[in-house]
Amino acid sequence: MFDNGFALWEKLILVGRESPGTLELDRPRDGVAVIRLNRPNRLNAINEAMRSELAQTLHDLAVDRSVHAVILTGAGRGFCSGIDVRDSGPGIPQADAPALDRMRFQETMAALAEAIRNLPQPVVAAVNGPCVGAGLALCLASDIRICSTAASFANGAILLGLSGAEMGMSYHLPRIVGTSVAADWMLTGRTVSAAEADRRGLVSEVVEPDRLGERAVELAGLIADHAPLSAQLTKRALQVNTDASSLASALELENRNQVISHATDEAAARRAKWSS
Repeated sequence: MFDNGFALWEKLILVGRESPGTLELDRPRDGVAVIRLNRPNRLNAINEAMRSELAQTLHDLAVDRSVHAVILTGAGRGFCSGIDVRDSGPGIPQADAPALDRMRFQETMAALAEAIRNLPQPVVAAVNGPCVGAGLALCLASDIRICSTAASFANGAILLGLSGAEMGMSYHLPRIVGTSVAADWMLTGRTVSAAEADRRGLVSEVVEPDRLGERAVELAGLIADHAPLSAQLTKRALQVNTDASSLASALELENRNQVISHATDEAAARRAKWSS
């Protein structure tokens, strides 16, 4: 039985399922892959093994032409509680390690959020419970964020005496909720409820826990049913034009995307279907 509303998937014919250790990779329907962080006894905190497996999984999905949309969620009652400060593994440097070693480690953690953002496929974060620190960073790097009423969000680093800005958080969060709200959350480290996250625009939808998995698959399925190039060009345009220097530069990218996608066989087939 799958957790957090994903039990419905047992009734589906899965294209495939892999359990590499700290992750589960499911295929609930054609074109959709689900990455489930799978250390539920630690609220899916990221240790060295999970970091490595997640990086490899994202690398593999990026070149998998059969996957058109990705869902990121957590097993059990948590999404991701950040880095596992109690049992992280031998490869994570201690505070007295050389600065260069600690910088390299921080870069490998930041690369996870960057890899999610850089996936060609749109990513739906289905936040089922506590989403803290590095978990929040992974959520922010996703394209669409939905959550259950049991979800909560927090910036954990500042509570540990570290900077509250990490793994792209100071880039993504102000662009999603605005600078004042981002400063509130990042500087106080307070816990943000699902209701507040919805009100501030961090998530686009809040559902009951037993509906989260089903709804995530519905949204990912809508994306996966589009022509892959059109969805991927739309994702990239949203990312690039969020930082566009002017309307003119945004229009330039949009115009080129339309010219490129218009000439594809998939677009021609869909135009023929609509005109018939």
